[in-house]
Amino acid sequence: MAKVKHNNFLDTVDEVITNATSAGVIHLHAEGSELNGRRITINGKSSYHFGTTGYLGLEQDERLKMAAINAIHKYGTQFPLSKTYISHPLYAPLEEKLFKMYKHPILITKNSTLGHLAVIPTAVRDKDAVILDHQVHWSVQSATEVLKSRGIPVRMIRHSNMEMLEHYIKSLRNKVDKIWYMADGVYSMYGDYAPLKELMELSKKYPQLQLYIDDVHGMSWKGENGSGYVMSELKELPQNILLFGTLSKTFGASGAVLVCPDEKLHKKIKNFGGPLTFSAQLEPASVAAAIASADIHLSPEIYQLQSDLGNKIKYFNDLLKASDLPLVHRNNSPVFYIGTGLPLTGYNFVSKMMNAGFFVNLGLFPAVPVKNTGVRITISRHNELQDIKALIDAMKYHFPSALEETLTDLPRIYLAFGMQESGLPEEKYAEKVNKNLRLKYTKSIKELDKKSWDQCFLGKGTFDWEALHFLENVFSNNKLKEHNWNFHYILIMDERNSIVMAAHLSSALLKNDMLSNETTSKAIEEIRKQDTYYMTDIVLSLGSVFSEGEHLYINLGHPQLENAMRLFLDQLEKIKQQEKAKLIILRDFNKNNSLNSFFHEQGFIAIDMPDSCEITKLKWSNEEDYIATLSKRSRKHFRRDVKAFENYFKTRIVSTPTTEEIDKYYALFVQVWNHNLGINTFKFPRKLFSEMAKSPKWDFLVLYLKADRNNVSDKIVGVMFCTGSGNTFIPALVGMDYEYNEKFNIYRQLLYQTIKTAGILKYEKINFGLSANFEKKKLGATLTPKVAYIQADDNFSLEALEWLRKD
Repeated sequence: MAKVKHNNFLDTVDEVITNATSAGVIHLHAEGSELNGRRITINGKSSYHFGTTGYLGLEQDERLKMAAINAIHKYGTQFPLSKTYISHPLYAPLEEKLFKMYKHPILITKNSTLGHLAVIPTAVRDKDAVILDHQVHWSVQSATEVLKSRGIPVRMIRHSNMEMLEHYIKSLRNKVDKIWYMADGVYSMYGDYAPLKELMELSKKYPQLQLYIDDVHGMSWKGENGSGYVMSELKELPQNILLFGTLSKTFGASGAVLVCPDEKLHKKIKNFGGPLTFSAQLEPASVAAAIASADIHLSPEIYQLQSDLGNKIKYFNDLLKASDLPLVHRNNSPVFYIGTGLPLTGYNFVSKMMNAGFFVNLGLFPAVPVKNTGVRITISRHNELQDIKALIDAMKYHFPSALEETLTDLPRIYLAFGMQESGLPEEKYAEKVNKNLRLKYTKSIKELDKKSWDQCFLGKGTFDWEALHFLENVFSNNKLKEHNWNFHYILIMDERNSIVMAAHLSSALLKNDMLSNETTSKAIEEIRKQDTYYMTDIVLSLGSVFSEGEHLYINLGHPQLENAMRLFLDQLEKIKQQEKAKLIILRDFNKNNSLNSFFHEQGFIAIDMPDSCEITKLKWSNEEDYIATLSKRSRKHFRRDVKAFENYFKTRIVSTPTTEEIDKYYALFVQVWNHNLGINTFKFPRKLFSEMAKSPKWDFLVLYLKADRNNVSDKIVGVMFCTGSGNTFIPALVGMDYEYNEKFNIYRQLLYQTIKTAGILKYEKINFGLSANFEKKKLGATLTPKVAYIQADDNFSLEALEWLRKD
């Protein structure tokens, strides 16, 4: 069946990172013979450092440095033995100090990534379930993958969406023992906090709820003895929480720490926690530096350091408030995020800041949605007030020019992030790109000239003028919401009234897993048995789920094409807001196309689609001529698996079927729909097939199994629902009886009879659509790799589908 390749998500990430690396804004190398925390040298240029996660600056503290140096002299560079056997002499003092900080049992791990790999598979039992916050750190998400092989349900919710969390708790509570919710205390990109108050209320309401919180970005700069943001809010750690802190980042050393109030569970994790048992322990230098840092944390000095950082954070916040810079989340953490929206704008702005002498971090997919690209700025005690003021001044100066050069503006950024100041993009944006271009938008094909439309789309699929008029009628005024679609038509013309580009789109309720593999859809359909509209959203899509082909007409040689495409995307954003769509899908592009880089820079990511299938040369006059067009292997297949069965069947083209016949055809279509999760759509309404029967543009190619001693009359076992557009024959849908398919090769026979019919009717081409590529190729179809470009409000659908795929 049709499917998206399993490694597609990784391919997408690779493409995004490669583009950012080529832009010179990530995968950089620091230079120089020393570091001081305040400045950093990159490409020969000394810059102010606003990208560190060492917020208190302890990594440069002389006490930590000397402790590490002395430990190497005394104990060597490493202690190469598992802690299960014996720990080196510095471990016990560090454990004692960390216990004093948290007042609960602790475990030290090599780093937080290995820590999560050690703790999660041990803490989560086979009869438990896990719910991930969509923005919880990758190291937590990765550690839960091992749970899949044990049959443990792992689900994902939208970021900090407590309503969605409670929905999952309710659905799981009668099926599992404990329900683990995994989140960050302070999120690493926007600097926002976990909703701890609401989580504790849910814990009281649902005693099964356990919380697993990674608070590495909340460590040291917050809380009593620098114990972190979570401890600063809760004061006392409840029994249902496992808390991870860090000994690196703000703590200034290396390693991580688990805080576990449950002593029984603490013992289990210590006795067998994967990497805790089999991995090397922290080096003496790292442990010694951590001891020195712990001494600072246990002294009054930690509050002076916190206060100093707090003053700098407040100063930065005050300066931001007085600017127009689009701060995405206002808080008092040391992490700030300035939204740029488009990746192209992000690359431009970061480059300008680096050239001006300020090192900042680009926030990009998959850490954030592609259209939520931005600049992450971190404030540390290394930064002086004058550095902070200079940073703000530089951003205020360079940000407007970055917007101007990439043809965007503040309203579009507010819109991308759903910020309060949002509204539809200012009309002046259209003026920037409107170089004698005129855009026409309508919601009905009846308002467009038939001849002009068909000059662009006739022969390309079920979206010529008459086909779209047919679809508008079918998918309106229906009972179920998934059967009511809105249609959108966009034409952009130049000053001579020549069409530069044209497109038709639909907005409809679609399944998020429509283009996912069959395994993913099977898992989701099980959930939909209780929750029909689980993981469904309004989607604005090029074309519709009924059509396949080149839905976007572009005049490739036109000098204003790029400006026309910008106007097109601007109009899409307006339609998306009006329709309250969560996702834009621009689909059915050839995989190697000239617009790939443009779409990425405009905030879209590419995903593979199933290959399209076409027979493009229907010029043979008889069966032998047809067979001659096939490969040697395909000829053998044809004679053995297709021709050998032809005499079992009769075929008939039905133009005006009876109501009873339509019922039979529809029942056969439903069988196919039930078997095809490779392209997972809502089932089309019966009205579609009734309207086909009324339309002179549609025919039913019906396959009958001839009567024999088992069948007293010919039996309908298959049907192709066919139409034509120009010189192209389009078998749009198929229905068949699976009871007979294996024995009589029903599907292969339908394909062959379709090819014969198209030849008899003098068509030059067959558009076979997207699924069952292997079968179509064996009968002479050419496969063309296709790609879609997706822009989502967030990454949730993509990442949640990725998790369900692995279930």
